[in-house]
Amino acid sequence: MGAITMTDIFDLGPDEKTQHDDPSTRPRKKKRLSRPVKTLIIVASILVGLLVIVGVVAGVYAMNLARTFDDRTTTLPQAFPEESTRPTVSATGAMNILLMGSDSRGDETNLDDASSTDQRTDTMMLMHIDADRKNVYVMSIMRDLWVPIPGNGDAKINAAFAYGGSPLTVQTIEQLTGARIDHVAIIDFEGFAGMTEAIGGVDVVSDKAFTARGTQIQVGTNHLEGEDALNFVRERYSFTDGDYTRVENQQRFLQAVADKLISRDTLTNPTAITNFVGSVSDYLTVDDTLDAGAIASLGVSLRDVKNENIHFFTIPTSGTGTIGGQSVVLQAEGKMPGLRDALANDTLGAYLPTL
Repeated sequence: MGAITMTDIFDLGPDEKTQHDDPSTRPRKKKRLSRPVKTLIIVASILVGLLVIVGVVAGVYAMNLARTFDDRTTTLPQAFPEESTRPTVSATGAMNILLMGSDSRGDETNLDDASSTDQRTDTMMLMHIDADRKNVYVMSIMRDLWVPIPGNGDAKINAAFAYGGSPLTVQTIEQLTGARIDHVAIIDFEGFAGMTEAIGGVDVVSDKAFTARGTQIQVGTNHLEGEDALNFVRERYSFTDGDYTRVENQQRFLQAVADKLISRDTLTNPTAITNFVGSVSDYLTVDDTLDAGAIASLGVSLRDVKNENIHFFTIPTSGTGTIGGQSVVLQAEGKMPGLRDALANDTLGAYLPTL
């Protein structure tokens, strides 16, 4: 990607610089975990995109984006467990963000209700931003991974949200990885179509041809946006290995979104950026410290990150099995100590080649 200057971004005329959808004229909606969401990948896309965008924009335009984000996202005040149960703050300066999507199998519980429900996080990713802010690592956590859930025995990891909302999910993942979670973000899939359409869709390469809810995917490059993109990242039943290929597809999709967002065409298009932020903010819920100011500060520090600096991998597993009549994904317990050390010491770059 060629160098992008402030002139490239702001030499656009006054209307283009400040045109945006006034949040005060739009009704606020209560965000809910109300539909099957297999699109946690979107949260990572949003955050990576926002971080890159705020690293290169400034002035009134950036202030407008920040206002849109803060006014239209929902905050989750009860995002974390009791401090006494948590790992210590990282001494390295690295940051970990837990990204969650949901699969509602019953009542439409509000996102800010931390009580026990029948809702499960269908997809989870841990985004690790290294201390020198030169690399971003996104680790997929298989939803059927069999783990201890504090106070609830062993179960699939996606049950943690049903048992105790975001606080118990954070506690479960912190116990599993040894890494302290600094921020939490949750997406409702209704924001998905608008997000992909705002940036003109993305090109994703598939190794397999399949049909997902009417969307035809071919071997090779597929241009996806809106419902087609959602169907691509949701599909699992077309594959003999189920969630493994689905997770790979999600990672490929996120890479494609990151590539598009980091491209010169997007970063120098204020309408695309404004539409992108506005189209997802109504459907995004974050912990009460992950506001536009926090994202802007982090984004400036990540301004030199390019697509090759964003790395994707999956938590170590040792295949599938059956426990209590349930099909589960088993931990690769022999590799977990290495993962915990890499997260603690901010050495994921050296750890990944060992997987």
